[in-house]
Amino acid sequence: MTSEEYIRQELSRFLRKHQIEDIDIILEKPKDEKFGDYASNLAMQLARHLRKNPRQIAEEIKAYITLNDAFITKIEIAGPGFINFFASTLNLNTQLKTIRDSGEEYGRSSKGQGQTVQIEFVSANPTGPLTVGHGRAAVLGDTIARLYEAIGYRVTREYYFNNAGRQMRILGQSVQLRYLQRLGKTINFPEDHYQGEYINDIARLLYDKYGEQLQDETDLQIFKEFAEKEIFKNIKQTVKRLGFAFDVFFNEHTLYEQKKIEDVLNGLREKQLLEDREGASWFLTSKLGFESDRVFVKSSGEPTYRLPDTAYHIDKVKRGFDLMIDIFGADHIDTYPDVLAAVKALEYDVSKFKVLIHQFVTLTEGGETIKMSTRKANFVTLDQLLDDIGSDVTRYFFLMRNMNAHLNFDLQLARKHSDENPVYYIQYAHARINSILKLAQSKQVYLKNDADLNVLVRDEERNLIKHLIEFPSVIEDSACKFEPHRLINYLFDTATLFHKFYTECRVISEDEPLTQGRLLLIDACRIVFRNGLHTLGISAPEQM
Repeated sequence: MTSEEYIRQELSRFLRKHQIEDIDIILEKPKDEKFGDYASNLAMQLARHLRKNPRQIAEEIKAYITLNDAFITKIEIAGPGFINFFASTLNLNTQLKTIRDSGEEYGRSSKGQGQTVQIEFVSANPTGPLTVGHGRAAVLGDTIARLYEAIGYRVTREYYFNNAGRQMRILGQSVQLRYLQRLGKTINFPEDHYQGEYINDIARLLYDKYGEQLQDETDLQIFKEFAEKEIFKNIKQTVKRLGFAFDVFFNEHTLYEQKKIEDVLNGLREKQLLEDREGASWFLTSKLGFESDRVFVKSSGEPTYRLPDTAYHIDKVKRGFDLMIDIFGADHIDTYPDVLAAVKALEYDVSKFKVLIHQFVTLTEGGETIKMSTRKANFVTLDQLLDDIGSDVTRYFFLMRNMNAHLNFDLQLARKHSDENPVYYIQYAHARINSILKLAQSKQVYLKNDADLNVLVRDEERNLIKHLIEFPSVIEDSACKFEPHRLINYLFDTATLFHKFYTECRVISEDEPLTQGRLLLIDACRIVFRNGLHTLGISAPEQM
């Protein structure tokens, strides 16, 4: 048990004594070390419950908590009622050895107890290669999946796609026209068709397979299906380069084949939540507290995407997942509530859904924005980005900001192979530790499990230890709060603390006990860097 866990246990015991259940215990790290290692504002939170002065409550909490030298050595009251806790050195040393004993398992937990979580992300229709715009969703989705795996969930990565509709027809026509051009036909290529070089590539592959056999073909299906197959092959290769694979590719068309679209429409009609007017079918969301109704089927007979999405989300519920996470771009922010409203109206449980919205990405170089348009094909593909800066940097940069914030992706910084680039700054710390450990072995200095850690008394050493033992809680918070950037920031701070320690503290010296203590400390650092980077899908190189 860590000092933090002990403090939470004791504060929870105090709350139970007073039969208070609706209080979240908040522990923060004081900015000034003289105020201890952990601070709580619980006394202020309890003022309205206990109808006492917060400072008086703080004194009661202090008197109630059992001081235990294995966890905390001192409790102080500050200001209007803050409670400051001082962690025991014994506990810090015990936790440091726990890191090394746990190895690759450090930071992992069984919190999820094998529950199932389905994560839907990317879900781009197969009309072209994945772009930088899709990259943020891809990296966020896989990293959240990795975080949930780390805390004991069974994860399904799922990709939902539509291979029907107008855009796919235009894709088929685009490939057909490029194919005919390869046969020497004079073709006027429409501006609203897909202009990318990848269309020429698909047309060439089509010609290689069929020669001139398709020159009189009027059915677009063969062109569309061939293009879809090649584009999906590309998409799968791209995500493989990012270090993952989807477990499920769910085709929207199956919802029509299995009459699940009809089931949604019939169900809403039975509940008098669907109305035909102006030649269209409207979901009467105004009856459910929304400002206006939503079109589910257009006057042309074509459904809006809300309809199949509703059927798809019902299908998810029926598959029995314990948690379902949707990762959408900002263009979905006004529409996903309609889908969940329809699912709920049809009496399915929506409490297990979590919808995450990420903001858009702007690619910049030299301070200039790179403008992109998928149809005009003046976009940067995810593969081009990976060719340019590699998977590690790509993943890091997509994760380094809160997903709720717009991301300016600085290509100039991303290309730098120096500690100005934050991912190299972290990886270099890991590589440096490995070089020190190898140097120690070359000097026949071998790390001992029973190293005396009481010799680690400098601020640079103690601060690093305190930081390392926070790693499991950072993993859990990053997962449960759906904020992978927390882990990014934590590892960057770990690198900063390590580099400061390295500058001030010589690891290998004539002082054998001190050498052993510091070797164990940096080995614990190595484990945290490796485990943290692995959870982010980023490599932990042993040399750079």
